[in-house]
Amino acid sequence: MDIGTITPEEIRREGLKALAERLGVVGMIRFLQQFERGEGDYTRDREKFLGNKSVEELVEEIKARRTNRC
Repeated sequence: MDIGTITPEEIRREGLKALAERLGVVGMIRFLQQFERGEGDYTRDREKFLGNKSVEELVEEIKARRTNRC
């Protein structure tokens, strides 16, 4: 197969076929999920959910929540 002459769709199809053959369908899906583009603005969303808290403040909040669950 000459990679230089096939279409992007054919490359994608052959790539998926190779992944499925090597990893199985579930493995292929798990592999592809690692590269999901996602959407949104991480920086804006982080500010919205976490505010300007320091790492130390966030760690203390996590510890407090874990303590309250027990």
